Amino acid sequence: MADGVLITTNQVTVNDVLYNYSIQGKQGQPWITFSHALANNLTLWDDIADELSDNYMILRFDHPGHGGSQAVPGPYSFDMLIKNAIGLWDALNIQKSHWVGLSIGGMMGYGLAANYPDRLISLIACDSRPDAPPEYAEYFQYRIDTARKNGMEGLVKSSIERWFTQESVANNIPCLDKVREMILTTDPMGHEGCCEALKKLSFGQILNQIKIPTLVLGGALDKGAPSDILAETVAQIPGAKHAIIPDAGHITVLENPNSFHQNVIEFLDEQLG
Repeated sequence: MADGVLITTNQVTVNDVLYNYSIQGKQGQPWITFSHALANNLTLWDDIADELSDNYMILRFDHPGHGGSQAVPGPYSFDMLIKNAIGLWDALNIQKSHWVGLSIGGMMGYGLAANYPDRLISLIACDSRPDAPPEYAEYFQYRIDTARKNGMEGLVKSSIERWFTQESVANNIPCLDKVREMILTTDPMGHEGCCEALKKLSFGQILNQIKIPTLVLGGALDKGAPSDILAETVAQIPGAKHAIIPDAGHITVLENPNSFHQNVIEFLDEQLG
C-alpha cells in the first residue's frame, strides 16, 4: 500500500443489527465491497484489499454473528442480508460499488445485481451457486445440527476438508489455521441464521435479469460450487464471464491467491476501460 491510503474499522447499526466493517483506500476512487463466506469474516480479504487499496475505496463487513458483527436471532434470509448491505451503503454514503463476494457473499451479489442494478458497478461472484437443491440444503441442516450438538469446534475439521483440496489439507497449508480460527470465532447463532438463508437459496430464476458486467469464478475442485454448475450459471447471465481457479477448492482467495487476484484485477481493469 502506498502512502495516503485510509484505513479505518468501525461499527454501525443497520436495521437493528450492529455491523462491523472496515474501509481502506484513497478518497475519490471507485468503491469495491467485499462480502465473505459462511463462518469466515472480513479478514478473508486482507491480502487482496491491500493490493487494491491504491486504486479503490474498499469496504469489507462481517455478516451477523461473524467477526465483530452482532449475532441476532434467526432465521435469516437473503432478502434480509441484501437489504442490510444496502442499508450499510446508505449509512456510509456509498452510492455505487463493485461487489466481490465468496460463497454466501457471491450469492448475495446475484440478488443485488438483479434487484438493485443501480447500486452496482459490476459483480464478481466467487464459488457461488445460485440455487439450493435438496442435497445442498441438507448440508446446511447438517451444519446447524452439528453446531447445536458440538459447538463451532465440531465443524472445523469437516469444513476444512470440504472447502480445500485434499493436497492442501494433507500439507496443512498456512492459511488453514486462519480459516480454523475464523470458524471457531463465529457465533453459532449467526452461523445458524446464515445456514437457514442458504437452505432457501433460489436466485437461478432471476439470473437473466442481471445486466451489469459479471464474472463468475470458482475453484476447479470446489465441492460446493462445482465448475459445471457455475458454467450453467454463467450461461444464464447476459454477457457474463467464467474463470476457473486451478488447484483450489471453495476458498479460492486463500488457496490460490495468485490466480484469484489476477482474475479479479483483470476484470476490474476492464471496467475502467
